Amino acid sequence: MHIVLLRFSENKAQAAQFMEGHKAWIQRGVDDGVFLLVGSLQPNAGGAILAHGVSLSELQVRVNEDPFVDKVVVTAEVLEITPARADERLSFLLG
Repeated sequence: MHIVLLRFSENKAQAAQFMEGHKAWIQRGVDDGVFLLVGSLQPNAGGAILAHGVSLSELQVRVNEDPFVDKVVVTAEVLEITPARADERLSFLLG
């Protein structure tokens, strides 16, 4: 399981220019079953993604395809988590 942090960079003002491509990239991740949760970092600091069922190297390739990452609107940090305990509702994450 991974958490992807997408923090706005100095090119934040260009976000609107690449927003449609970024949204399409997110939707592909959801449709592919890789992105389980997508949301905003507050206050207006960027975004975060919970990814599952993909290797770190595969996820890094996917992250690099995000127009926001490609155009340096955000900087991406990928955190890898080895789940040890989970609420029953999230037990599928324990693998």
